[in-house]
Amino acid sequence: MSLTLELMNWVLDMVLQIIRELLGKVTMSSEPVNVNEFKALAERALPKMYFEFYAGGAEDEHTLKANEEAYQRITIRPRVLVDVSRIDMSTRMLGYSISSPIMVAPSGLHKLANPEGELATARAAAASNTIMILSFGSSYSVEEVAASCNAVRFFQLYVYKQRHVAANLVERAERSGYKAIVLTVDCPRMGRREADIKNRMIVSKQKNVEGLVSTEVDAVSENDFSLFSYTTEVSHINGQDVAWLKSITKLPILLKGIITHEDARIAVEVGAAGVIVSNHGGRQLDYSPATINVVEEVVHAVKGKIPVIVDGGVRRGTDVFKALALGAQAVLVGRPILYGLAAKGEHGVKQVIQMLKEELELAMALAGCTSLKDITRSHVRTERDRCQSML
Repeated sequence: MSLTLELMNWVLDMVLQIIRELLGKVTMSSEPVNVNEFKALAERALPKMYFEFYAGGAEDEHTLKANEEAYQRITIRPRVLVDVSRIDMSTRMLGYSISSPIMVAPSGLHKLANPEGELATARAAAASNTIMILSFGSSYSVEEVAASCNAVRFFQLYVYKQRHVAANLVERAERSGYKAIVLTVDCPRMGRREADIKNRMIVSKQKNVEGLVSTEVDAVSENDFSLFSYTTEVSHINGQDVAWLKSITKLPILLKGIITHEDARIAVEVGAAGVIVSNHGGRQLDYSPATINVVEEVVHAVKGKIPVIVDGGVRRGTDVFKALALGAQAVLVGRPILYGLAAKGEHGVKQVIQMLKEELELAMALAGCTSLKDITRSHVRTERDRCQSML
């Protein structure tokens, strides 16, 4: 009898131990340790249509993949005989202090990821002491996001053929305390995003343009690759559009979507306050170059006259380090913010930003850089460098 009881107790202990180990594995697997792991959590949390809307790119998705892969081909040359007991990641963007050179990229429809949408993202950015660029396609209006918390924010804009639409949005953004306008210049037409076509993606109404243009909910069809029923009304941007925009606002204007030295020079000539090296996250022209591969070209073209920011493919603090070494003043993070929001709401967005900051701090320490100004071109080696060394 006692032997049977002991055996039962032993079996029960073993079962409880197995259960504890399984629960521990579940807990560990659900708690991400880096930014990349939020993607899988978001995929589990979201309907397939919404996840692929966020994660997908144009056509073959070559550029989408290249944005990340290009960072992996850049190596870091560390300096070790340096005192790195104190690391300072703080910087300024257009005169505004931020805790690190990691900012929140404009991306639309955050409410698909979480009911609080951009309100949660804005609060997380504010808590992280960084700048969020609110998308034109936000689920919440410029006024609602501005009222959610006190922080420095920029507003991303498309200029319509009907200029009163853009004028209305700029005036509202300025009145709501936004500190800069980010004009997207790489969308004369919308890219062909085949996952959205297959899923017949349903796009929500856009709060910022309600009452200004038609905002009827529409599905993506094989013959209409635009995600919004009114994108055909977006103007093809040129220098005259930038001049007009400068005439109606005192806010600084950054141009987003610059990937060549020719366009970078034009940006300086038309009076842009900064440029964002971007291929729209691989969602526009497929087989356009990975953004990190053209940062230096743009940096050399602007000759230090205006800041250069880069987005696309940033998933590690070492990616941020590499972008800064190649001349960028800051990076924008887009999809990881959405994945964090989908997985864990506001807290998830904070986690994503904090992970990147901690990884950047570690990279700086291990590379022998105590401040951002210490990160120089000599700290990285690109594919081009390796090719030139063999000539």
